[in-house]
Amino acid sequence: MHVAALRVELRIRGVRSLKEKRHTVKSVIAQLTTTFGAAVSEVADQEKWQKATLGVALVAPQHGHLTRVMHAVERALQGRDDVEVLRIDTSFLETPS
Repeated sequence: MHVAALRVELRIRGVRSLKEKRHTVKSVIAQLTTTFGAAVSEVADQEKWQKATLGVALVAPQHGHLTRVMHAVERALQGRDDVEVLRIDTSFLETPS
């Protein structure tokens, strides 16, 4: 089992309130959860209306598969018009064989 945790910092485009930001963040979370089976949560910047920081957890049976899913998550986020990816940090969890 291979596990990765991504810390994703996003700039939310075109919002003027926390309510609009939450709508966009919920949409991003739904996309990542539905498309990739990821566990996703907003982990910081909850009160900043133009920025969001998400934690994304991914699990895969092989490291290569995990890497492909991580890259697909990045592409999906970069392909959205409503957010700009500012930074993605990755941590891997070592699991016994």
